[in-house]
Amino acid sequence: MISIHALKKIFRTGKDSVRAVDGVDLRVEQKEFFVLLGLSGSGKTTLLRCVAGLEKPEAGEIHLADHCVNAPERGWFVSPEDRAIGMVFQSYAVWPHMTVFENVAFPLARGKRKLPPARVKERVKRALDLVQLGALADRPVPFLSGGQQQRVALARALAVEPQVLLMDEPLSNLDARLREEVRDEIRNLTKTLGITTLYVTHDQVEAMALADRIAVMSQGKILQIGRPRDLYHFPQSRSVGEFLGAMNQFEGAVHAGAVTTTFGAIRCAIPEGASEITLAIRPEDVYVSRTAGGEINEFRAQIAAQIFLGDITAYDLTIKGSKLRAKTTRAEPGLEAGSDVYVRLPVDKIKVFPR
Repeated sequence: MISIHALKKIFRTGKDSVRAVDGVDLRVEQKEFFVLLGLSGSGKTTLLRCVAGLEKPEAGEIHLADHCVNAPERGWFVSPEDRAIGMVFQSYAVWPHMTVFENVAFPLARGKRKLPPARVKERVKRALDLVQLGALADRPVPFLSGGQQQRVALARALAVEPQVLLMDEPLSNLDARLREEVRDEIRNLTKTLGITTLYVTHDQVEAMALADRIAVMSQGKILQIGRPRDLYHFPQSRSVGEFLGAMNQFEGAVHAGAVTTTFGAIRCAIPEGASEITLAIRPEDVYVSRTAGGEINEFRAQIAAQIFLGDITAYDLTIKGSKLRAKTTRAEPGLEAGSDVYVRLPVDKIKVFPR
């Protein structure tokens, strides 16, 4: 449904230039919810704006539903209004002098997409009902909450019945509780309607909750593409692993099939030919117990701090001067700051990165 090949977008200011999108290849399948994830300046929003037609790339091609909409080397460019897209902006872009109905009707009542009044009314009603705002059609937008304004922006994008829905950090202005609520609504709605969605965010939790697949971006390039679970558990680089969530990391040297660290030898899968490596393990994969189990990769440790986080308890641990964090939903009784404990690092949970 969305096909991007060798796309490049360069911003120039005087003698300086920035490759905001640097040779990106990407394919989003029909009905897929695809998330572009990265820090500010990674190129994710610029890539989205190129798909929308709001930025013109210097090279590469973009196809929407098998129709070429960008091919600068061939002089081909399809304007945003002629692309079968709906877009939700970070700022919502709702007009304060209009009612809810008028905001949603705006793209249908003028321009190339102009429809007869009866069709406009029908489309707007359907879109507002989808986002549960049907009863507020006549309300002025300034009298809506932030979450309701976001729903207006989403309804406006859906009212044009797009083949592709583009969303640029639409939840960033909402508080934490409302963000989670609207996030789930967006996921359920796009799946119910079967709309191909390209979504931009810097929030890894949001990305994993929404996406069928994620592309992690940095400096205009895609570092890795995969399903949320695969990216989280099997990152191909430290950068991807760190961005998807916290990791304990240790420097190690390979000797005789084991890895020597500052606190002892660790058994794990070692890449062929590796000598100097970094080991990483997620806090939730670290096992903490008051008693020894005689397992591989088991070490004596001391609890430096215990942190209660509601459904999770975190432990800051020290092992021969090295620091380690563990998280668990089922803490053993008696595990408190100052306690001597045993820590186990499961072989299949350890990630290995070259140095």
